[in-house]
Amino acid sequence: MRRSPIVVAHRGASGYRPEHSASAYELAFEMGCDAVEPDVVATRDGVLVVRHENEISGTTDVAERPEFAERRTTKTVDGERLTGWFTEDFTWEELATLRCRERIPRLRPASASFDGTQPMLRLVDLLDMTARASLQHGREIGVVLEVKHATYFASMGLDLVPLILRDLRAAGWDDGRWPLVVESFESTVLARLREAGLRASFVYLLESTGKPADLVAARGADAPTYEATARPDGLDQLVGHVDGISVDKRMILAPDRRGRATGPSPVVADAHARGLLVYTWTCRPENAFLVGEFRSGGGKAAFGDYEAEWRIIREAGVDGVFVDHTDLGVAFFR
Repeated sequence: MRRSPIVVAHRGASGYRPEHSASAYELAFEMGCDAVEPDVVATRDGVLVVRHENEISGTTDVAERPEFAERRTTKTVDGERLTGWFTEDFTWEELATLRCRERIPRLRPASASFDGTQPMLRLVDLLDMTARASLQHGREIGVVLEVKHATYFASMGLDLVPLILRDLRAAGWDDGRWPLVVESFESTVLARLREAGLRASFVYLLESTGKPADLVAARGADAPTYEATARPDGLDQLVGHVDGISVDKRMILAPDRRGRATGPSPVVADAHARGLLVYTWTCRPENAFLVGEFRSGGGKAAFGDYEAEWRIIREAGVDGVFVDHTDLGVAFFR
């Protein structure tokens, strides 16, 4: 019998609480997740904070803080031009005064009711929370640590590798005592952490389109696409360098132009044939995030036939799934 995939609480139980907030993680622990997924970005003074992006106007109240109004700026991050407030322009002491907000309040108004109530977390805070939760709930809870924009931060003198190693060591997560996975859309940062001797599994994130920022910076137009990396020849190049891949769910569902799933595609079987683990992201129940075939009436925020979509993913044999609604993920995949 095939083992059930691990259920990873994506930014905590982010379907119910503002993402990366303490209550999102605490709820995920209570709902039975196997692991939680924090994204990390850096402050000006080298503190790793738990945010999905370094631009924080959508997930904090920074835009409403007059004392930080002059920090609003425009930057290009991994080829995308963004205007807002960026973590690297703040010290941790400054960011600690901000409060978390729901990123998509129109879809998740119940979560938005928690806006303004919780401060941001540092990576060390989340690591300590997870270790305590493992002891409290009597089960091993892992961390799937996503490294964001490593090449971008390095270009401004913020090398994320020593910062990550520092925080993992400080929190006791560097020696294999707790289940740790490190993932990134940039393979070079994974290679450096692996070469540093970090005891973890290393997973390469693959978008359904585009190219990785680190290889574009190094090779320009010759950088391989994520799509090419997910093919058999591309997977061959990953063997011995990473332990697995984590793919956009569309790469498994393979929807056609009419929004009908044609999968599961061969990507999971191809990776498994090469000894690679396969995770997928992100399993969400709302119509807005389902492929067209599985959407129902009631608007974007209503739950569609998510179980039908998730069934294809489960049948593909994935090793892990990222979910926003931890309870639904545990109930379905386990």
